[in-house]
Amino acid sequence: MTEWFDRPEIAHLPGRQEAAGLADWAAARRAEGEFPDRPVPRSVANGARIELREVTGDSVREICALQVAPDQRRFVSPNAVSLAEASFAPRAWPRAIVADDVPVGFAMLSIDTETPEYFLWRLMVGAEFQGRGYGRAAMALIADHVRALPGASQIVTSWVPGPGSPEGFYLDLGFEPTGEIDEGEVVARLELAP
Repeated sequence: MTEWFDRPEIAHLPGRQEAAGLADWAAARRAEGEFPDRPVPRSVANGARIELREVTGDSVREICALQVAPDQRRFVSPNAVSLAEASFAPRAWPRAIVADDVPVGFAMLSIDTETPEYFLWRLMVGAEFQGRGYGRAAMALIADHVRALPGASQIVTSWVPGPGSPEGFYLDLGFEPTGEIDEGEVVARLELAP
């Protein structure tokens, strides 16, 4: 089998296009059964163990194959794009969201301990794993991680507004819009209690 990084139709594409091509390739491999269907883990309410794990050579393909529902794709970049961006962003902290040892999503922070500023750059849960509490549990772990960083008092994020956006999810978690709009995205912050 040809390794994913040797695929000629991807190797010649520059930057973001390459990552988008990789996301399409990973989705096609998943559809063809390269990533075996795993049983959906227990929900958080039923005791699923949620972890944030480093994305490794062993897990990158499966993380790239995770996708949100088609009507959600305009709200979050494919994981392959996020991982490509992370490779050029020294402050990026990409993590797989894992439930009972099954990769179910992806999160990425931008961590600047000098400022200090902590930005939730990406958060997604695969379509087949949504509605089971994994996103909320991952956000609790992210908040715990940020609280332990120097000068941390808040997490900032942004979202594209519109029907089907993640706005309700973030508002339910306690994020409050700042009134700022950045490149068409609503900017919000979550104050971290000590």
